[in-house]
Amino acid sequence: MATFAYRGRDTGGGLVEGTLESATAAGAADQLSGRGIIPLSITATAARPAETAAAAGEGLLGDRVGHTDVLLFSRQINTLMKAGVPIMRALTGLQESSDNKAMKKTLQDVRESLDSGRELSASLARHPKVFTPFYLSMVRVGEMTGLLEEIFLRLFHHLEFEAFMRNQVKSALRYPSFVVAAMIGAIVVVNIWVIPAFAQVFKGFNTELPLMTRLLIGFSDFMVTAWPLLLLAAAAAVLGFRAWVGTPSGRHSWDSLKLRIPIAGKIVRKATLARFARSFALAMRSGVPVIQAMTVVSQTVDNQFIAGKIEQMREGIERGESVLRTAITAAVFTPVVLQMIAVGEESGALDEMMEQVADMYQREVEYELKTLSDQIEPILIVFLGILVLILALGIFLPIWDLGKAAIKK
Repeated sequence: MATFAYRGRDTGGGLVEGTLESATAAGAADQLSGRGIIPLSITATAARPAETAAAAGEGLLGDRVGHTDVLLFSRQINTLMKAGVPIMRALTGLQESSDNKAMKKTLQDVRESLDSGRELSASLARHPKVFTPFYLSMVRVGEMTGLLEEIFLRLFHHLEFEAFMRNQVKSALRYPSFVVAAMIGAIVVVNIWVIPAFAQVFKGFNTELPLMTRLLIGFSDFMVTAWPLLLLAAAAAVLGFRAWVGTPSGRHSWDSLKLRIPIAGKIVRKATLARFARSFALAMRSGVPVIQAMTVVSQTVDNQFIAGKIEQMREGIERGESVLRTAITAAVFTPVVLQMIAVGEESGALDEMMEQVADMYQREVEYELKTLSDQIEPILIVFLGILVLILALGIFLPIWDLGKAAIKK
């Protein structure tokens, strides 16, 4: 997240200047438009060292503000504002009651920023690693409409849903990952300890071994002698993968690949689209313009491939196309969802339809997770059967040949 200095004119035509944090200059322009400011110039600036730790959401001991901390903050600030507690007193109370040192530091900085005359959304925007662009946009809308208390409640439910869907996706990937890791571990154990023991026995036969046995022994010898190189290669592969995923093109490719993983890919896709639909519905219900809503929602889906599709939808809407047409072009929604979008657009209740789309995807994800083991078991049985067949042929064929030779004698 970069810092941008801007100059612009407000609704009264007055000249305004300041700084804000955003991923891109276009994102900064969208933030200014949301505040009713027409940007004249936007230039990138370096962040001040004193603000680095606070912006990153880090405390003195290296603590970080997590998703749960922001979720609780949203619920608590809503409760306090609903009770009529002034915002400064509410922030002071939350700062004193927080157990997270990073959250204490963040709330202290927000209070100091409010004391200096900044708006709440601008004060929260000083911590881009804590409060997402979507969160900031919602707070900004609450300030403009006078519904800040209700916005915080909606954000609480939204963050709760985000945490639920994220946990659902992790649950979907945990079982197949564990099984694959167990199979790899079994292969390593067999090749390093089991096959070498049989190889010593086979050497006493003084006869030519079957091809399958020679292949198994050769692969086992390679693993036994070259295991340091294999470990080094595995570590290099992990580090290389992380570096690749850290690049924009690599992250886009990996997020696209995740959606094509058999069985688990469709669960990840549905969970991602559920987050998009819920975020989009919340943004529209809160009064965010469709184009701006698409921009901020694309940053909440946690998948660069889907985010790119949403950006394409936003560009289509800017050209005057309907939401339905851009959704069809995106080619990520099912026909049923497209029909619901069409009905919502025609009836003027698109936010309600998107909420139903999110509920539908959520139910489908829950069902897929319940039946995940039933879907994966046949595939695992086939792979395990192939592995056992290879081992059986490689180990028992020489013994079988030796038995036949003994019978002939």
